Amino acid sequence: MIRVLLADDEAMVRAGVSAILAADEGIEVVAEAGDGRAAVEQVLLTRPDVALLDIRMPRMDGLAAASEIRRVRPETAMIMLTTFGEDDYIARALGDGAGGFLLKSGDPRELLAAVRAVADGAAYLSPKVAHRVIAHMSGGQLSRQAAARTRIEGLTEREREVLALLGSGLSNAAIAGTLHVVEGTVKAYVSSILAHLGARNRVQAAILAYEAGLVNRDG
Repeated sequence: MIRVLLADDEAMVRAGVSAILAADEGIEVVAEAGDGRAAVEQVLLTRPDVALLDIRMPRMDGLAAASEIRRVRPETAMIMLTTFGEDDYIARALGDGAGGFLLKSGDPRELLAAVRAVADGAAYLSPKVAHRVIAHMSGGQLSRQAAARTRIEGLTEREREVLALLGSGLSNAAIAGTLHVVEGTVKAYVSSILAHLGARNRVQAAILAYEAGLVNRDG
């Protein structure tokens, strides 16, 4: 059972997200919070596997809450919930501990997939979010694409396959099943990829996979 904390200052949003999660028998919402400070407190009390955090909340926003949760309980994976127009917040959050980024207006199936992915140690980046972040960060999309492709040039063909699957939100176990190798081999590949790319975590690597064209942005 995947234990989830849900934090959003809008009660109706919390109710909607909670209902979606309740439809999955393998997911349980163990706590809810209406602001970032309460989210951190609930994480310490309930010790969830995953924290779903709205980016904009009173008392402490989602980014600050994510940073604090990473400090006090790094075992809890985090997913940031965002809306269109918050691209700068998403860009700031990259590399700051969150394992997933979702649009509130996105497909409910993405929410369930993201919770399962980050609980399993993978990164999950909504394709629409990835597309917007890449566009937001780029002084010119072509220049970023060229830079990303240069960064992945030193990867082996197998490492590129692993990076593409990582960018699609697959866990190490799922990648191992896809490539018909043992999970320990995938872990070694991921460590090598992160070191080669200079990426701090799987989310940064996933962004590079998108920028380099290894992942379908319209997925």
